Amino acid sequence: MTDVTLTEAEGRAFITRALMAANVSEANAATVARALVAAEVEGQSGHGFSRVPAYAAQARAGKVKGHAEPVVTQPATGALLVDAAHGFAYPAIDTAIAALPGIVAESGIAAAAITRSHHCGQLSAHVERLAEAGCLALMVANAPKAMAPWGGNAPLFGTNPIAFAVPRRGEPPLVVDLSLSKVARGKVMLAAKRGEDIPEGWAIDVDGKPTTDAAAALPGSMIPAGDAKGAALAMMVEIMAVSLTGAQYSYEASSFFDDKGDPPGVGQYIIAIRPETTAGAAFHDRIDALIAEILAQPGTRLPGQKRLTGRAAAAERGVTIPKALHDEIAALAG
Repeated sequence: MTDVTLTEAEGRAFITRALMAANVSEANAATVARALVAAEVEGQSGHGFSRVPAYAAQARAGKVKGHAEPVVTQPATGALLVDAAHGFAYPAIDTAIAALPGIVAESGIAAAAITRSHHCGQLSAHVERLAEAGCLALMVANAPKAMAPWGGNAPLFGTNPIAFAVPRRGEPPLVVDLSLSKVARGKVMLAAKRGEDIPEGWAIDVDGKPTTDAAAALPGSMIPAGDAKGAALAMMVEIMAVSLTGAQYSYEASSFFDDKGDPPGVGQYIIAIRPETTAGAAFHDRIDALIAEILAQPGTRLPGQKRLTGRAAAAERGVTIPKALHDEIAALAG
């Protein structure tokens, strides 16, 4: 048997047990488990079950504080500062998402700055919840260094994802989620582990030269999506996610993948907008008109549809993971 299939509920309970055995509080473990199972269901396995061993190792080592509780202050009417206290990102993000719609109802727009945080998984899941609450939402996050500034050869920026969600009338929200490297760094890590080459255009080596050698690419740099434009966007995300939150820059942050060093202490920034504040009731009509024009062209589709297909499949058939990974997580739970 090469794979193991679990229901979503079984998957959440499975991960929760493993994290609790690694000195994570039950509440935090359950919050993390919900996020990881949701990512796996939606086809984002790099943010799913595969994260459990590294999360558990970091919790045991104290690199992530398993019992941390977010601390929230409101320095201005439309602003929240959420200190994740070097704990998992998900409880801090949940705290921000729970508070933002109420503030937006009064102010029209609000932002949450999350500091001293950790890996935050798929950003789409976070902004989608705000869209379901009627908000247009934008989220950015930095990550440990993986990309050089354009023209350079030493990693400085993270892959620094951006996500955006729009509420729709009678339909699931429109969601866009992308990282700013041409491909996820995890694909290069997997190729290096397997001894395989990578396609040209994915990465450069430590001398700044293009490489197809995955092992040479890892200490080098990922190439940004859109080349110089992607590097500029990565800088913008770095400023919003770090300079506005007091978090660690990507070049200062320790790895999300091992238990070495201090907590990564990265940042996330979320902006929520009540669209009716400026657009009035016409907002949904205009969104519907735009989407109709897009879909009227043969071969087009809306971004984010894969997540909906994954949810439907998981509800019917459960979620399947490699047996080796299942056994590794089971060993953590004892």
